[in-house]
Amino acid sequence: MKVKVLSRNPDEYLRETKRDIHKIPRNYDPSLHPFEAAREYTKALNAVKLERVFAKPFISSLEGHKDAIYCMCKHPSQLSTLVSGAYDGEVRVWSLAHGTCTRTILAHDGIVRGVVYVPDGERFITIGDDKTIKTWTASASEEEPLNTIICKTVLTGITHHRYDPLFVTCGEGCHMWDETRNEPVRTFKWGVDSVHDVRFNPVQKNLLASCASDRSIILYDTRDTGPMKRIVMKLRSNKLCWNPMEAVTFTCANEDYNLYTYDVRKLKTPVNVHRDHVEAVIDVDYSPTGKEFVSGSYDKSIRIFEVDKGHSREVYHTKRMHRLTCVGWSLDNKYVISGSDEMNLRVWKAKASEKLGILRAREKQALQVNETLKQKFAAHPQVRRIARHRQVPKHIYNARAELRTIREKEKRKEANRRYHSKKGAVPYVSERKKHFVCEDK
Repeated sequence: MKVKVLSRNPDEYLRETKRDIHKIPRNYDPSLHPFEAAREYTKALNAVKLERVFAKPFISSLEGHKDAIYCMCKHPSQLSTLVSGAYDGEVRVWSLAHGTCTRTILAHDGIVRGVVYVPDGERFITIGDDKTIKTWTASASEEEPLNTIICKTVLTGITHHRYDPLFVTCGEGCHMWDETRNEPVRTFKWGVDSVHDVRFNPVQKNLLASCASDRSIILYDTRDTGPMKRIVMKLRSNKLCWNPMEAVTFTCANEDYNLYTYDVRKLKTPVNVHRDHVEAVIDVDYSPTGKEFVSGSYDKSIRIFEVDKGHSREVYHTKRMHRLTCVGWSLDNKYVISGSDEMNLRVWKAKASEKLGILRAREKQALQVNETLKQKFAAHPQVRRIARHRQVPKHIYNARAELRTIREKEKRKEANRRYHSKKGAVPYVSERKKHFVCEDK
């Protein structure tokens, strides 16, 4: 039996004189126990251990697609309704509450490149490789599209205005459409071969952002001004998403395994670089609070990042899940939905250890106390080690170690060049500016 005894070494406490007694710290507050700090630390340690024990984020899998899922869209007002599009042209409407498919539509010949809901939730619009834009009613009774528009160019992305009956498609350029017309109202171009993603700003209603094939991110003004700014990165950005609470910031998912958060007022340097993925990042979506976002990658994992942190707080994976193609965050801030190559949609908890269902008052109070204790002792080595520990697949673990070795080698090489060169000959470039090429106005 091992007994731990509290002991104090008198040599560690200085005295004013040799005859003075040893000073022992004592709290004279009668409401506090002398061992209060030790007890709180033990409770915090138990709380963070229980958090990892009950961290079971996977909820359910939605099966039914016959080909890989390419895109999905959340209903603007119904939390349990989701629309997904696949590589075989099939569009399915899902009920997340029941985990079933409520409607199946063969919408396009080829890949469904995008799907978006109209703000009132009564209709949704799909685009595909067959160069058509189709409007469908949200009710399950109609099987034929309400309207079909045949375009001259291939379409790769779509976004709808938050309030007005306007939507924008991208392909060889960005075209703005009115729901009541079959011809584009306006066309935006900036000498780019193709644009593969476009997003309306949810707050600044006249602002558009797009990702282009020449590794650039372009900002447009839908009024008469047209294209405003363009930044070019070293590798291509696949998707971007605006922060719903801060109209000036957006995050883009890049091919260089990282995500970059930019402020439109100062595009020369990203606000933050989020790294942890070990392969190209395919999609990104913000939480409704604007404090976190979720990303999906070709490394077969989902990661949840805090906006102001460079590393992820959570990583989700399963043995059967293949490369991620789309991710989304539910509007109630509780769930994350992902679509992948093996034809499944998966529903995850946004907080892995959160208890679902109705909580009693005592349970809520206990959870709040545990959360406060974890924050109080977050910097303690033992608590920090347990809170950060995650199990990842072997291929991610090995790839992460290899990337760490490559970065250390590059830093060492740059330091040696700077040390053995003339002062100022090798300027220091911060990590945030390394992947940025130029900015055009």
